[in-house]
Amino acid sequence: MTVTVRALRTEDRPGVEAFARIRRLALPFLLFTPEAVAYDIAHAHPDAHYQALVAEEDGEILGTAQTAVVHDSPEPGQGYVNVYVHPERTRRGAGARLVRTAEQHLAAAGVTKSFAWVLDAPGNRAFAERHGYRSSRTAHFLRLDLANGELPPLQDLPPGVELRSGADFAADPRPLFALDSETMSDEPSDVSYELTDYEAWLRETWQHPLFSPELTSVAVVDGRPTAFSLARTDGDTRYGTVMTGTARDFRGRGLAKLAKNDSLHRARAAGYTEALTGNDAGNGPMIAINNWFGYEICATEMRYVRELA
Repeated sequence: MTVTVRALRTEDRPGVEAFARIRRLALPFLLFTPEAVAYDIAHAHPDAHYQALVAEEDGEILGTAQTAVVHDSPEPGQGYVNVYVHPERTRRGAGARLVRTAEQHLAAAGVTKSFAWVLDAPGNRAFAERHGYRSSRTAHFLRLDLANGELPPLQDLPPGVELRSGADFAADPRPLFALDSETMSDEPSDVSYELTDYEAWLRETWQHPLFSPELTSVAVVDGRPTAFSLARTDGDTRYGTVMTGTARDFRGRGLAKLAKNDSLHRARAAGYTEALTGNDAGNGPMIAINNWFGYEICATEMRYVRELA
């Protein structure tokens, strides 16, 4: 049978469910639900030219890809393609067709440099290199057992510091947007970002179906949010922090650790049994914080890049 590739549509419920299922199998340390997959397709920024692609053979979805333009970077012409195939359906050509289709889509949108995350395994690295990609940086997936592990006790708050949940900012989340924008711009990366579109942030972060304002914790100093740990959940047993950071003027005071500890305790009290997060290998401060909590590396991925033009 011939493998074909098509763009996934939100109304294709079986396809959306298959996409989420394959991602959970290939990336068990990230949160994927059918609702989140459909939401990302429907609410991506138009300048991103976002597509979720599926590779099919005889009606069966074998592989998936996400591809888009990095529209919120000051450097134009950047995009990405992240390909993951069902672990039991490899070596059928699905990955190669997904890469080819995604790169054609990116080139048509004006992208000249394509980035990809690849799980650190010999076959995956060889696949990326066969398609002209070269490695650039490394990141880790981390896991913490909330059901059986021990969390550090909640710490006494320094004078003038209070902890709030993200839900306390539901009426006006703009201060959290400003904090997210500042911390994201300082994240180690081979792509620079400028988070300036508040309405896009509302759609893609605050209103996302995985986002949990109740489990997001914010350290506030004199009424100003100064550090936070942004939480997502699958609504079942798995909880993840996708951004933990501190405003530049307040770094070195342990506020990010306070916020993350508070969020982890909230998550365990809410019945979540597994905590997930990720770390760029060059982010020493965040690595130290996660080591303090007892997170363990469960997988490593490598960033690859290819010039399309």
